[in-house]
Amino acid sequence: MLGARLHLLLLFQSLGCVVQEFDVYAALFLHEQIPGWNDLLRDRTEGGVRVRVLIGDPDCEAVRVRGEEESFGHGIQSRCHLAAMHYRPLTATPGIAVRVHSTTFYNSLYRADDHMYANTHLYGVNAYGNPLLRLKRRAPGGIFDAYAASMDAVWRTARPLEE
Repeated sequence: MLGARLHLLLLFQSLGCVVQEFDVYAALFLHEQIPGWNDLLRDRTEGGVRVRVLIGDPDCEAVRVRGEEESFGHGIQSRCHLAAMHYRPLTATPGIAVRVHSTTFYNSLYRADDHMYANTHLYGVNAYGNPLLRLKRRAPGGIFDAYAASMDAVWRTARPLEE
């Protein structure tokens, strides 16, 4: 798992290449492990990259239940509050959209164009202890597109994070 997380971090740090779209579904650890994460995202949007970030609503039932299921108590809610605190300064940045959702959280997704990491969530297991799938879009209608459609569906239900 450590190797997969390191690979994920390296992918994100190389966002300046040819990336046109970048989606994050969760991801507080990016602020914790990449110094200047917000600055990196701002820099990339100036180069034309579109960034979408989805974070859980710390006050919704789904987040509360997940905390209970993972025996993490209010930890999930706290991490959602922290994610909102970190991403809030980006809400006025052109090219960056941050939304809050209250859906059941089945996975964390990190997508850069045709590359994606899907951190699946097993019942009762914290995200860091779950499998991380490395996906590449190879053909329309495959597993990559299924995960991307899942994020799009949640995106449509979410509301903008208020400044």
